[in-house]
Amino acid sequence: MIERIQIRNFATYGTVTEEMAELKEINFVYGSNGTGKTTISRIIANCGSHPDCSLGWHGGVPNELLVYNRDFVERNFNQPDELKGIFTLGEKDKETLEKIESAKSELDKIKEKIIQIKATLFGEDGNSGKSAELAELETEFEVKCWDLKLKYDEKLQGAFVGVRGKRSAFKARILTESASNTSAVVSLADIEKKAETVFGEAPQAVLMLSVPNWGDLLAHEANKILHKKVIGKTDVDIAALIQKLGNSDWVKQGRAFFDPEERVCPFCQQVTPSSLENSLNEYFDETFIAETEAIEKIYTDYKTESERVQRSVQTLLDDQSKFLDVEKLQGESDLLKSKIRINIQLIEEKRRESSKSVELDSLKNVFDAIKKLVEDTNVVIQKHNKMVSNLDAERTELTGQVWRYLLDQEIKTVLAIFKGKKIGLQKAIESLENQKNEHVKEQQIKEQEIRDLEKNTTSIQPTIDSINTLLRSFGFTGFSLAKSKKERFYKIQRSDGSDAKETLSEGEKSFITFLYFYHLLKGSETESGITSDRVVVFDDPVSSLDSDILFIVSNLIKGVFDEVRSDSGTIKQVFVLTHNVYFHKEVSFHPKRSADGRLKDETFWTVRKSNQESRIQRHETNPIKTSYELLWVEVKNPDRDNLAIQNTMRRILENYFKILGNVNSDDICAHFEGREKLTCRSLFSWINDGSHFAHDSLYVSIDDSMVASYLSVFKKIFDETGHIAHYNMMMGEDAIAAKTVTL
Repeated sequence: MIERIQIRNFATYGTVTEEMAELKEINFVYGSNGTGKTTISRIIANCGSHPDCSLGWHGGVPNELLVYNRDFVERNFNQPDELKGIFTLGEKDKETLEKIESAKSELDKIKEKIIQIKATLFGEDGNSGKSAELAELETEFEVKCWDLKLKYDEKLQGAFVGVRGKRSAFKARILTESASNTSAVVSLADIEKKAETVFGEAPQAVLMLSVPNWGDLLAHEANKILHKKVIGKTDVDIAALIQKLGNSDWVKQGRAFFDPEERVCPFCQQVTPSSLENSLNEYFDETFIAETEAIEKIYTDYKTESERVQRSVQTLLDDQSKFLDVEKLQGESDLLKSKIRINIQLIEEKRRESSKSVELDSLKNVFDAIKKLVEDTNVVIQKHNKMVSNLDAERTELTGQVWRYLLDQEIKTVLAIFKGKKIGLQKAIESLENQKNEHVKEQQIKEQEIRDLEKNTTSIQPTIDSINTLLRSFGFTGFSLAKSKKERFYKIQRSDGSDAKETLSEGEKSFITFLYFYHLLKGSETESGITSDRVVVFDDPVSSLDSDILFIVSNLIKGVFDEVRSDSGTIKQVFVLTHNVYFHKEVSFHPKRSADGRLKDETFWTVRKSNQESRIQRHETNPIKTSYELLWVEVKNPDRDNLAIQNTMRRILENYFKILGNVNSDDICAHFEGREKLTCRSLFSWINDGSHFAHDSLYVSIDDSMVASYLSVFKKIFDETGHIAHYNMMMGEDAIAAKTVTL
């Protein structure tokens, strides 16, 4: 028996060792899909292939391992080879074989009688009798369903994908939807309007708009040279006169016309002293020249940058994005051009009159307005792109609404009449089949006689018969197990003898796989090793099975438990791993176990993911009650997922207040004020989005402080509405502790 399992550095398990210690004869492991359950079964099946993992055996002596998981299914049923036979104990006896041959002859006669009764039911050709009446009814209903398809096919064909080309498929979809469709009732006008987008030509993702870079242009507005009065050197002999007259710029312009050889003043035409040239050169010194060049540079740079920015804005206008308010952006663009034109004029004035101080008209407000337009547009584009990425979910939702409309508004009466007539015909057919069943009982008695005789032989035949009996008793009549021409192998065949392995449905494959494994527990793939001690693992054995078969599988497994507890067979230890709450509760039920305890020969475990790594937790009692209680377990868990906890609280409020209590969310939120009221509304607004909102596509950042705020309001909702007793009951000891701790 395995006493300890250690897992590290494998699949979703990280560098920290996860351990299952003090294991008992019967061990239950519960976890959602993807949390790491199958990894546990693989470690048990083949621990040697994983050096960082280990199994601790009682007394250091390992037992034979029989593990039912996806690998077992792949190894035995998804390969071209036929199934290996399962040998059981018995003895070879010639007389017994002769008895089997005689019994089979009698069985053939019984089968012939059954064939005659079927001919009465369905006619010699299989196309008459009550079955023909039923077929005719089905055909009439099929035609009416198809007429409905033709009526709405032009606008709503997207909802009929997969059933548009075949009448029977469309009728079957009508019946399926009538039994399972829970979509909201939406008007035809709204459906057709949404269909234009969702069912039309697939929309494409759109590139986000770029905000023009105007940092350099804004920087020019603060350039000190624009505000500075650029004049000549003040300690030159002519400086005082120039400054008194205030005509520095006039002198600078006239200097270009002064000829030092003629020494004639360009303004008054009088002869000037020889020192005037030196005075002018000293007055307009290197500092003046450098500052003048700086003015020229800002003039050039401003024109260049303004042209680049205007081109960027014009590019946004030219792209004509359907999400952009082009008219508003055009207005801002015109304003930008006007301001830039004025600013360039101011800089040109500064060039002509460097002693003049100028202040540019700031472009910041215009740029801020353009930036907001672009950012608002990008928000819309982002929503559009999200819709494109979630198009499949949108189509699924609309498809459900289309079928709901057809069922409620178009075919409701016709469907009711069809079902009523069908029930009547089925009852008549059932009466005829009762006569056939009497002979079937005789057939079963004879088959049982043959099985009993075959059990006395050493072969794989008893296993074939046992599995086939279970298949028939559970309604799987389309195929059976038979001996293969290849010695010591089975084959799966149809009633006509053709190979059925490749055409089995998922449910059929799952069930026969489980039955094969179940019989392997008491047999062997060889003629030896049948009595060796064994450890058995069942990893999600009810995948693809309906509730009836799930119940049968759980009872078969509980039979294995009885064998372990009574120590009457070769199975010494069992592990059951599942994500199915109903199956877990069914297979783990024991009348002698108290509600808050466990039996001495069993352990309970849960596997969950935290920060993308699997964690295994031991429980002293059965942790799985109902799906509603599981939600509360997640709320109580201190190692909760910050993103998932909001959805968990939402589902609790939805189940308790809206579904069971029919309480209006607005009435509840009225108990709160300020930030708490916003938090309360956000919880209930999530409810309005629907119970199955896909959080994988929701990207948000939620820290511990936000979670604490949500938890606080979550508790107050129960308190303010007079339901705090329910909160305390579901939270248990944590609720008592919460009275002294602020969330």
